[in-house]
Amino acid sequence: AGFVSALCWCGGLFLGAIGVYTHQLWLLWLGSGVIGGIGLGLGYISPVSTLIKWFADRPGLATGMAIMGFGGGAMVAAPLSNLLMATFAHGTDPGVAPTFLVLGLIYGIFILFGAFLIRVPPKGWLPAGYTPPTQSHGMISSKSLDATTAIKTPQFWLLWIILCTNVTAGIGILEQASPMIQELFKGRLGSTTAAAAAAGGGFVGLLSLFNMVGRFGWSSLSDKIGRKATYFCFFLIGIAGYVYQPSTDKEHLNSLPLFVNTACDLLSKYGGGFATIPAYLRDMFGPANVSAIHGRLLTAWSVAGVLGPALVNYIRAYYTHDKVVDVRAYPTVLYLMAGLLCVGLVANVLVRPVADRFFPAKAGDAS
Repeated sequence: AGFVSALCWCGGLFLGAIGVYTHQLWLLWLGSGVIGGIGLGLGYISPVSTLIKWFADRPGLATGMAIMGFGGGAMVAAPLSNLLMATFAHGTDPGVAPTFLVLGLIYGIFILFGAFLIRVPPKGWLPAGYTPPTQSHGMISSKSLDATTAIKTPQFWLLWIILCTNVTAGIGILEQASPMIQELFKGRLGSTTAAAAAAGGGFVGLLSLFNMVGRFGWSSLSDKIGRKATYFCFFLIGIAGYVYQPSTDKEHLNSLPLFVNTACDLLSKYGGGFATIPAYLRDMFGPANVSAIHGRLLTAWSVAGVLGPALVNYIRAYYTHDKVVDVRAYPTVLYLMAGLLCVGLVANVLVRPVADRFFPAKAGDAS
Protein backbone atom coordinates (compact mmCIF):
# COMPACT_ATOMS: atom_id res chain seq x y z
CA ALA A 1 0.00 0.00 0.00
CA GLY A 2 2.85 2.38 0.82
CA PHE A 3 4.57 1.63 -2.49
CA VAL A 4 1.39 2.24 -4.50
CA SER A 5 0.86 5.40 -2.45
CA ALA A 6 4.26 6.69 -3.57
CA LEU A 7 3.49 5.92 -7.22
CA CYS A 8 0.10 7.65 -7.11
CA TRP A 9 1.02 10.65 -4.96
CA CYS A 10 4.29 11.47 -6.68
CA GLY A 11 3.03 10.47 -10.12
CA GLY A 12 0.06 12.76 -9.56
CA LEU A 13 2.42 15.65 -8.80
CA PHE A 14 4.43 14.92 -11.96
CA LEU A 15 1.26 14.83 -14.06
CA GLY A 16 0.08 18.03 -12.37
CA ALA A 17 3.39 19.66 -13.30
CA ILE A 18 2.81 18.72 -16.94
CA GLY A 19 -0.69 20.20 -16.69
CA VAL A 20 0.67 23.47 -15.28
CA TYR A 21 3.45 23.66 -17.88
CA THR A 22 1.09 22.99 -20.82
CA HIS A 23 -1.77 25.05 -19.31
CA GLN A 24 -4.11 22.03 -19.33
CA LEU A 25 -6.32 22.37 -16.27
CA TRP A 26 -7.82 18.90 -16.68
CA LEU A 27 -4.35 17.36 -16.32
CA LEU A 28 -3.82 19.27 -13.06
CA TRP A 29 -7.16 17.99 -11.75
CA LEU A 30 -6.45 14.43 -12.87
CA GLY A 31 -2.86 14.41 -11.57
CA SER A 32 -2.63 16.27 -8.28
CA GLY A 33 -6.38 15.88 -7.71
CA VAL A 34 -7.62 12.38 -8.58
CA ILE A 35 -4.44 10.28 -8.82
CA GLY A 36 -2.64 12.23 -6.09
CA GLY A 37 -5.72 12.00 -3.87
CA ILE A 38 -5.71 8.20 -4.20
CA GLY A 39 -2.07 8.18 -3.16
CA LEU A 40 -2.83 10.47 -0.23
CA GLY A 41 -5.51 8.12 1.07
CA LEU A 42 -3.33 5.02 0.72
CA GLY A 43 -0.41 6.76 2.41
CA TYR A 44 -2.65 7.87 5.26
CA ILE A 45 -4.00 4.39 5.96
CA SER A 46 -0.82 2.30 5.72
CA PRO A 47 1.11 3.53 8.81
CA VAL A 48 -2.05 3.83 10.91
CA SER A 49 -3.06 0.20 10.49
CA THR A 50 0.52 -1.01 11.01
CA LEU A 51 1.08 0.96 14.22
CA ILE A 52 -2.18 -0.30 15.71
CA LYS A 53 -0.81 -3.85 15.35
CA TRP A 54 2.45 -2.96 17.11
CA PHE A 55 0.72 -1.01 19.91
CA ALA A 56 -2.18 -3.35 20.63
CA ASP A 57 -2.19 -2.18 24.25
CA ARG A 58 -2.29 1.55 23.36
CA PRO A 59 -4.00 2.04 19.99
CA GLY A 60 -4.79 5.69 20.69
CA LEU A 61 -1.10 6.46 21.21
CA ALA A 62 -0.26 4.57 18.01
CA THR A 63 -2.75 6.37 15.79
CA GLY A 64 -1.81 9.67 17.41
CA MET A 65 1.83 9.23 16.40
CA ALA A 66 0.93 8.44 12.79
CA ILE A 67 -1.68 11.13 12.30
CA MET A 68 0.35 13.75 14.15
CA GLY A 69 2.91 13.27 11.39
CA PHE A 70 0.21 13.81 8.79
CA GLY A 71 -0.93 17.04 10.43
CA GLY A 72 2.62 18.25 10.98
CA GLY A 73 3.56 17.70 7.36
CA ALA A 74 1.94 20.98 6.39
CA MET A 75 4.39 22.82 8.65
CA VAL A 76 7.21 21.52 6.43
CA ALA A 77 5.47 21.46 3.04
CA ALA A 78 4.12 25.02 3.06
CA PRO A 79 7.43 26.86 3.63
CA LEU A 80 9.29 24.38 1.41
CA SER A 81 6.82 24.98 -1.43
CA ASN A 82 7.14 28.76 -1.04
CA LEU A 83 10.94 28.49 -1.05
CA LEU A 84 10.95 26.35 -4.19
CA MET A 85 8.54 28.63 -6.05
CA ALA A 86 10.61 31.67 -5.10
CA THR A 87 13.70 29.84 -6.40
CA PHE A 88 12.18 28.76 -9.71
CA ALA A 89 10.08 31.88 -10.41
CA HIS A 90 11.16 34.06 -13.31
CA GLY A 91 9.25 36.74 -15.18
CA THR A 92 5.55 35.95 -15.14
CA ASP A 93 6.17 32.25 -14.33
CA PRO A 94 5.57 31.65 -10.58
CA GLY A 95 7.60 28.41 -10.68
CA VAL A 96 4.74 26.04 -9.87
CA ALA A 97 5.60 23.30 -12.41
CA PRO A 98 9.23 22.75 -11.33
CA THR A 99 8.13 22.97 -7.69
CA PHE A 100 5.72 20.08 -8.29
CA LEU A 101 8.53 18.05 -9.87
CA VAL A 102 10.99 18.64 -7.01
CA LEU A 103 8.35 17.95 -4.36
CA GLY A 104 7.40 14.74 -6.16
CA LEU A 105 11.03 13.56 -6.10
CA ILE A 106 11.50 14.46 -2.41
CA TYR A 107 8.24 12.84 -1.34
CA GLY A 108 8.99 9.76 -3.45
CA ILE A 109 12.32 9.15 -1.70
CA PHE A 110 10.83 9.42 1.78
CA ILE A 111 7.64 7.43 1.08
CA LEU A 112 9.52 4.60 -0.64
CA PHE A 113 12.01 4.48 2.23
CA GLY A 114 9.10 4.02 4.63
CA ALA A 115 7.31 1.55 2.37
CA PHE A 116 10.31 -0.80 2.15
CA LEU A 117 11.17 -0.43 5.84
CA ILE A 118 7.70 -1.01 7.27
CA ARG A 119 6.89 -4.39 8.88
CA VAL A 120 3.92 -5.88 10.69
CA PRO A 121 4.60 -7.87 13.87
CA PRO A 122 4.87 -11.67 13.55
CA LYS A 123 1.74 -13.68 14.13
CA GLY A 124 0.97 -14.05 17.83
CA TRP A 125 3.33 -11.24 18.91
CA LEU A 126 2.11 -9.05 21.78
CA PRO A 127 3.66 -6.12 23.69
CA ALA A 128 5.42 -7.22 26.88
CA GLY A 129 3.00 -7.58 29.77
CA TYR A 130 -0.13 -7.20 27.61
CA THR A 131 -2.86 -9.84 27.63
CA PRO A 132 -5.57 -9.27 25.02
CA PRO A 133 -9.18 -9.63 26.20
CA THR A 134 -10.75 -12.99 25.37
CA GLN A 135 -14.25 -11.59 25.59
CA SER A 136 -15.81 -8.32 24.51
CA HIS A 137 -16.25 -5.86 27.34
CA GLY A 138 -17.73 -2.38 27.39
CA MET A 139 -17.03 -0.58 24.13
CA ILE A 140 -14.10 -2.84 23.13
CA SER A 141 -14.72 -5.91 20.99
CA SER A 142 -12.51 -9.01 21.13
CA LYS A 143 -13.80 -10.18 17.74
CA SER A 144 -13.19 -8.70 14.31
CA LEU A 145 -15.53 -7.78 11.49
CA ASP A 146 -14.69 -7.55 7.81
CA ALA A 147 -15.13 -4.19 6.10
CA THR A 148 -18.16 -5.25 4.03
CA THR A 149 -20.08 -6.28 7.14
CA ALA A 150 -18.88 -3.30 9.17
CA ILE A 151 -20.47 -0.75 6.84
CA LYS A 152 -23.82 -2.48 7.33
CA THR A 153 -23.80 -1.74 11.06
CA PRO A 154 -25.37 1.40 12.57
CA GLN A 155 -22.13 1.95 14.50
CA PHE A 156 -20.20 2.57 11.29
CA TRP A 157 -22.59 5.28 10.14
CA LEU A 158 -22.73 6.88 13.58
CA LEU A 159 -18.92 7.09 13.54
CA TRP A 160 -19.14 8.45 9.99
CA ILE A 161 -21.39 11.27 11.22
CA ILE A 162 -19.08 11.87 14.21
CA LEU A 163 -16.01 12.28 12.00
CA CYS A 164 -17.81 14.33 9.34
CA THR A 165 -19.25 16.86 11.80
CA ASN A 166 -16.00 17.18 13.75
CA VAL A 167 -13.95 17.76 10.59
CA THR A 168 -16.48 20.17 9.03
CA ALA A 169 -16.47 22.28 12.20
CA GLY A 170 -12.68 22.31 12.36
CA ILE A 171 -12.35 23.33 8.73
CA GLY A 172 -14.90 26.06 9.42
CA ILE A 173 -12.47 27.95 11.62
CA LEU A 174 -9.28 26.91 9.80
CA GLU A 175 -10.70 28.04 6.46
CA GLN A 176 -11.23 31.61 7.62
CA ALA A 177 -8.62 31.89 10.38
CA SER A 178 -6.43 34.52 8.74
CA PRO A 179 -9.15 36.89 7.43
CA MET A 180 -11.18 36.38 10.60
CA ILE A 181 -8.52 37.61 12.99
CA GLN A 182 -7.54 40.46 10.64
CA GLU A 183 -11.09 41.77 10.28
CA LEU A 184 -12.32 41.18 13.83
CA PHE A 185 -9.27 42.86 15.37
CA LYS A 186 -8.53 45.42 12.70
CA GLY A 187 -5.96 47.98 13.83
CA ARG A 188 -4.59 45.83 16.63
CA LEU A 189 -2.33 43.58 14.54
CA GLY A 190 -0.08 46.28 13.15
CA SER A 191 -0.28 49.62 11.42
CA THR A 192 0.10 48.25 7.89
CA THR A 193 -1.75 45.73 5.74
CA ALA A 194 1.42 43.65 5.44
CA ALA A 195 1.80 43.47 9.21
CA ALA A 196 -1.82 42.36 9.61
CA ALA A 197 -1.37 39.73 6.90
CA ALA A 198 1.79 38.46 8.60
CA ALA A 199 -0.07 38.24 11.91
CA GLY A 200 -2.87 36.35 10.19
CA GLY A 201 -0.37 33.91 8.71
CA GLY A 202 1.23 33.44 12.11
CA PHE A 203 -2.20 32.71 13.57
CA VAL A 204 -2.76 29.99 10.96
CA GLY A 205 0.65 28.50 11.79
CA LEU A 206 -0.20 28.48 15.50
CA LEU A 207 -3.49 26.73 14.77
CA SER A 208 -1.60 24.13 12.72
CA LEU A 209 0.71 23.51 15.68
CA PHE A 210 -2.22 22.91 18.04
CA ASN A 211 -3.87 20.76 15.38
CA MET A 212 -0.74 18.57 15.35
CA VAL A 213 -0.28 18.45 19.14
CA GLY A 214 -3.97 17.67 19.64
CA ARG A 215 -3.66 14.63 17.39
CA PHE A 216 -1.11 13.06 19.69
CA GLY A 217 -2.36 14.34 23.06
CA TRP A 218 -6.07 13.60 22.75
CA SER A 219 -5.63 10.19 21.11
CA SER A 220 -3.18 9.17 23.86
CA LEU A 221 -5.65 10.34 26.50
CA SER A 222 -8.34 8.20 24.86
CA ASP A 223 -6.41 5.08 25.90
CA LYS A 224 -7.10 6.05 29.52
CA ILE A 225 -10.64 7.48 29.43
CA GLY A 226 -12.05 5.64 26.40
CA ARG A 227 -12.88 6.74 22.88
CA LYS A 228 -16.51 7.64 23.53
CA ALA A 229 -15.62 9.83 26.52
CA THR A 230 -12.92 11.55 24.47
CA TYR A 231 -15.41 12.47 21.76
CA PHE A 232 -17.78 13.78 24.42
CA CYS A 233 -14.96 16.15 25.39
CA PHE A 234 -14.51 17.18 21.75
CA PHE A 235 -18.16 17.94 21.21
CA LEU A 236 -19.16 19.47 24.55
CA ILE A 237 -16.12 21.73 24.87
CA GLY A 238 -16.20 22.43 21.14
CA ILE A 239 -19.85 23.53 21.21
CA ALA A 240 -19.12 25.85 24.13
CA GLY A 241 -16.09 27.26 22.32
CA TYR A 242 -17.88 27.92 19.04
CA VAL A 243 -20.80 29.57 20.81
CA TYR A 244 -18.49 31.62 23.04
CA GLN A 245 -16.00 32.61 20.34
CA PRO A 246 -18.15 35.28 18.62
CA SER A 247 -18.46 37.20 21.89
CA THR A 248 -14.70 37.67 22.19
CA ASP A 249 -14.56 40.34 19.48
CA LYS A 250 -16.34 42.92 21.65
CA GLU A 251 -14.06 45.88 22.17
CA HIS A 252 -14.60 46.19 25.90
CA LEU A 253 -13.36 42.65 26.50
CA ASN A 254 -9.88 43.43 25.09
CA SER A 255 -9.91 39.77 24.17
CA LEU A 256 -7.46 39.09 21.34
CA PRO A 257 -5.44 36.63 23.50
CA LEU A 258 -8.68 34.98 24.61
CA PHE A 259 -9.82 34.70 21.00
CA VAL A 260 -6.52 33.04 19.99
CA ASN A 261 -6.55 30.66 22.98
CA THR A 262 -10.10 29.54 22.24
CA ALA A 263 -9.33 28.98 18.57
CA CYS A 264 -6.21 26.96 19.40
CA ASP A 265 -8.19 24.80 21.83
CA LEU A 266 -10.84 24.12 19.17
CA LEU A 267 -8.21 23.14 16.61
CA SER A 268 -6.56 20.74 19.05
CA LYS A 269 -9.87 18.88 19.24
CA TYR A 270 -10.22 18.95 15.47
CA GLY A 271 -6.84 17.22 15.18
CA GLY A 272 -7.63 14.92 18.09
CA GLY A 273 -10.80 13.76 16.36
CA PHE A 274 -8.78 12.66 13.33
CA ALA A 275 -6.32 10.70 15.45
CA THR A 276 -8.84 9.06 17.77
CA ILE A 277 -11.22 7.69 15.14
CA PRO A 278 -9.00 4.74 14.03
CA ALA A 279 -8.77 3.53 17.64
CA TYR A 280 -12.56 3.97 17.96
CA LEU A 281 -12.95 1.75 14.89
CA ARG A 282 -10.58 -0.81 16.36
CA ASP A 283 -12.65 -0.90 19.56
CA MET A 284 -15.93 -1.33 17.65
CA PHE A 285 -14.92 -3.74 14.89
CA GLY A 286 -11.74 -5.47 16.14
CA PRO A 287 -8.13 -5.06 14.98
CA ALA A 288 -8.04 -7.37 11.95
CA ASN A 289 -9.53 -5.07 9.30
CA VAL A 290 -9.06 -1.57 10.70
CA SER A 291 -7.24 -0.44 7.56
CA ALA A 292 -10.08 -1.32 5.18
CA ILE A 293 -12.80 -0.01 7.50
CA HIS A 294 -10.88 3.20 8.17
CA GLY A 295 -10.52 3.79 4.44
CA ARG A 296 -14.28 3.60 3.98
CA LEU A 297 -14.91 5.85 6.96
CA LEU A 298 -12.58 8.52 5.56
CA THR A 299 -15.23 9.28 2.93
CA ALA A 300 -16.62 11.40 5.78
CA TRP A 301 -13.42 13.47 5.60
CA SER A 302 -13.91 13.88 1.85
CA VAL A 303 -17.49 15.09 2.34
CA ALA A 304 -16.40 17.46 5.11
CA GLY A 305 -13.59 18.80 2.92
CA VAL A 306 -16.20 19.93 0.40
CA LEU A 307 -19.01 20.83 2.83
CA GLY A 308 -16.99 22.91 5.30
CA PRO A 309 -15.39 25.39 2.87
CA ALA A 310 -18.59 25.57 0.81
CA LEU A 311 -20.69 26.56 3.84
CA VAL A 312 -18.13 29.08 5.06
CA ASN A 313 -17.61 30.68 1.66
CA TYR A 314 -21.36 30.88 1.01
CA ILE A 315 -21.99 32.66 4.32
CA ARG A 316 -19.02 34.97 3.79
CA ALA A 317 -20.26 35.85 0.30
CA TYR A 318 -23.75 36.53 1.67
CA TYR A 319 -22.33 39.11 4.08
CA THR A 320 -19.99 40.70 1.54
CA HIS A 321 -21.11 44.04 0.09
CA ASP A 322 -19.01 46.09 -2.32
CA LYS A 323 -16.08 43.72 -1.70
CA VAL A 324 -16.18 44.46 2.05
CA VAL A 325 -16.97 41.60 4.44
CA ASP A 326 -19.41 42.39 7.24
CA VAL A 327 -17.89 40.99 10.47
CA ARG A 328 -21.31 39.51 11.30
CA ALA A 329 -20.41 36.72 8.86
CA TYR A 330 -18.02 35.14 11.33
CA PRO A 331 -20.42 34.70 14.27
CA THR A 332 -22.88 33.12 11.82
CA VAL A 333 -20.20 30.67 10.67
CA LEU A 334 -19.22 29.77 14.22
CA TYR A 335 -22.81 29.26 15.39
CA LEU A 336 -23.38 26.98 12.39
CA MET A 337 -20.34 24.94 13.31
CA ALA A 338 -21.61 24.64 16.88
CA GLY A 339 -24.86 23.26 15.44
CA LEU A 340 -22.93 20.64 13.46
CA LEU A 341 -21.10 19.59 16.63
CA CYS A 342 -24.49 19.11 18.31
CA VAL A 343 -25.34 16.57 15.58
CA GLY A 344 -22.05 14.79 16.23
CA LEU A 345 -22.72 14.79 19.97
CA VAL A 346 -26.07 13.04 19.46
CA ALA A 347 -24.40 10.46 17.20
CA ASN A 348 -21.77 9.77 19.86
CA VAL A 349 -24.48 9.30 22.49
CA LEU A 350 -26.11 6.66 20.27
CA VAL A 351 -22.94 4.57 19.77
CA ARG A 352 -23.27 1.14 21.39
CA PRO A 353 -21.21 -2.07 21.11
CA VAL A 354 -21.75 -3.94 17.84
CA ALA A 355 -24.45 -6.60 18.17
CA ASP A 356 -23.27 -10.23 18.16
CA ARG A 357 -25.39 -11.04 15.09
CA PHE A 358 -22.97 -9.10 12.89
CA PHE A 359 -19.96 -11.22 13.86
CA PRO A 360 -19.33 -14.56 12.12
CA ALA A 361 -20.47 -17.55 14.14
CA LYS A 362 -17.80 -19.94 15.39
CA ALA A 363 -17.91 -23.61 14.54
CA GLY A 364 -20.47 -25.28 16.75
CA ASP A 365 -22.41 -22.06 17.46
CA ALA A 366 -26.15 -22.15 16.90
CA SER A 367 -27.09 -20.34 13.70
